[in-house]
Amino acid sequence: MCPHGDRPGISCKLIGAHIHIHGNIQGLNHLIKRRLQNLYTKRVEASSIISFDLASQIMELSKEISRQIGLIINRRGVVEYVIVGDNHALAIPRLATERLGRARFRGVRFIHTHLNGELLSKEDLSDLAMLQLDLIVCITKRPAERYDTIHTGYLVPENNEGKIWDFMEPIALQDLDVDFTEFITELENEFVKERGRFYVLNKDSDQCLLVVVVMPRREKHVGDRTAEMKDLCYSAGISVLDTVVQKPRDLHPKYLVGKGKIEEIVTKCQQLGASLLVFDEELTPGQMNNISELTELKVIDRNQLILDIFAGRANTREAIIQVELAQLKYILPRLVGRNTAFSRLAGGIGGRGPGEMKLEVDRRRTREKITFLEKKLEEIRKIREKKRERRKYSQIPIVSIVGYTNSGKSTLLNLLTKSTVEVEDKPFSTLNPTTRMIKYPERKEIILTDTVGFINELPQVLLRAFTATLEELEDAHLFLHLVDISAPDFEDRIDAVEDILKTLNLGQKKKIIVFNKIDRVDKTILENIETRYDAISISCLKKEGIVELVLKIQASLAVDHT
Repeated sequence: MCPHGDRPGISCKLIGAHIHIHGNIQGLNHLIKRRLQNLYTKRVEASSIISFDLASQIMELSKEISRQIGLIINRRGVVEYVIVGDNHALAIPRLATERLGRARFRGVRFIHTHLNGELLSKEDLSDLAMLQLDLIVCITKRPAERYDTIHTGYLVPENNEGKIWDFMEPIALQDLDVDFTEFITELENEFVKERGRFYVLNKDSDQCLLVVVVMPRREKHVGDRTAEMKDLCYSAGISVLDTVVQKPRDLHPKYLVGKGKIEEIVTKCQQLGASLLVFDEELTPGQMNNISELTELKVIDRNQLILDIFAGRANTREAIIQVELAQLKYILPRLVGRNTAFSRLAGGIGGRGPGEMKLEVDRRRTREKITFLEKKLEEIRKIREKKRERRKYSQIPIVSIVGYTNSGKSTLLNLLTKSTVEVEDKPFSTLNPTTRMIKYPERKEIILTDTVGFINELPQVLLRAFTATLEELEDAHLFLHLVDISAPDFEDRIDAVEDILKTLNLGQKKKIIVFNKIDRVDKTILENIETRYDAISISCLKKEGIVELVLKIQASLAVDHT
């Protein structure tokens, strides 16, 4: 089965004024079509899965035309869809219903016939998971059975056995006596009860399932990668309910991790109550569209997550323009058709801040806005140029603090300048460059600047958008490359910052490696690392090594100016 559309070549005709019979109705005579149409007039008791009469009727009609027949029935007992397939399968059309209630089921059950004695198939159970149906039911007659039998499957909450779904005992059609209302209420209660274990953060925030894709080249860094993604989610205000780590040989061109894995992920989201999928890999426009179409969940990747954090942090005119420009450039190639992935761009995770747009905004208007913002950014760049010229004329040495995000740059700026720049223990807490004046012990002045933090594989759209800000680094006489020495992957972080500086043509700038957070590290290990990197160590928290750092800055600048 295809859970989201009819197969190529299969028609979907209009019968009567407003009623569609979906699927394969080619070759059926007018009388059969009328009988199929009449199925829409049938009403099922809210407490029944299906009535004996209606089940018998579709089974009889199915045998008569040698094609499977399916019904989508809502919780009020109203038949919303009548679907016809072939002898072996049928295709569920795109459902207009949205998931509802505390357990976020679809609020409909799918009941269909099997003509060859088969039980619920793998495709049936895939539909159950992907569409988040209340139930999936097949009516069949096996060779050893005298009567038509009803077989029922349903989703189950997170469990130690790793089960995604379970089944009711097969029941002879005439003996069906299940109170559907009571059953679905109890099932939803089980989901809600189990999910309660995962709501450890703000219940009003987005709840996500994090998907970490580990390629062979990065396998040894999976723990660091996962921890960083969780930090980014936390910074964006997202609660991570669980993490799925996938280790494919190759990235799937359509779904990144393969359709089967996507189905497992969607079921996991249902079990945990996650409404958002966050991928650590960049998704192509096609992959994002395909995954959101298949899952009907909000889908964002690492780049969009970082853009979202930047949007939440931007509070100056320049930063707002820079972030909006980056968002628009990222969104532009992804504005294709009906895309659940970008339905949140009217607000919420992935669409907050200055870059929020409605999906239907066309490419032409987006390009016009990009051109407008680029002109504004150019104006700001010219103003910055004049300020930089005045600084050059003053001949006051400039020291810029660079480093990986959340390494303590703003805290160090505050310590050296006795300032009160806002500090948060979150990635990208500083977006706007901050400039302060400090003095040598001999009362000479230094201009100290704090810049946006870097991160491994920083999205190119952000690098380009923040060019005007990063141009400040060109005038620096000295870089303080601040490193969180307590991070397990600190060496990789050093390399990431160095790579970005090289990309900006700043790799040859004079720099001092400064290890921060030494209060968290064994002192004997620290000495060897200091020697290897010719670094100086400090603790901003304990205010250790600050005087020594100022003396080293003074000595480095004195050499430059002799």
